[in-house]
Amino acid sequence: MREERLVHPFQPVYDGNSRILILGSFPSAASREAMFYYGHRRNRFWKVLSALYGEEIPDCVEGKKAFLLDHGIALWDSIGACAITGSSDASIRDAVPNKISELLKKAPIERIFANGKASFACYEKYVFPETGIHAVPLPSTSPANAAWDLEKLKEAWRVIL
Repeated sequence: MREERLVHPFQPVYDGNSRILILGSFPSAASREAMFYYGHRRNRFWKVLSALYGEEIPDCVEGKKAFLLDHGIALWDSIGACAITGSSDASIRDAVPNKISELLKKAPIERIFANGKASFACYEKYVFPETGIHAVPLPSTSPANAAWDLEKLKEAWRVIL
């Protein structure tokens, strides 16, 4: 697999009722193919959120968008462009952050959560100095984070409620 220089391929999800912002790092190859967040079938993001809110896992992009907006959740990624090999956060180089401060002007975000170490590191390094709002780091829902089973993830992610 070779390194590619990529630009984030899709828009953030948010509206005027979004109170929390969840930031991933950069879309995986499966997400880039699906053109939506957390498209890898083994990523536990949608399972965790659905369990926390006591709802069925949305099964299509429009259902996922509706789920997020119904719960006041905005969703985006910390990184807007980077060099990456496949889907590996560890391979990310030359990251350019998304313009998160622009989103914060459009939505009444009260808290920001980072899904995984790469997202948190990028946000804190590049975006926090601009916004002054610290992100809360959460364990990654990626299947690569095998140390965290679904139950441990749900417990750690409960803080978003």
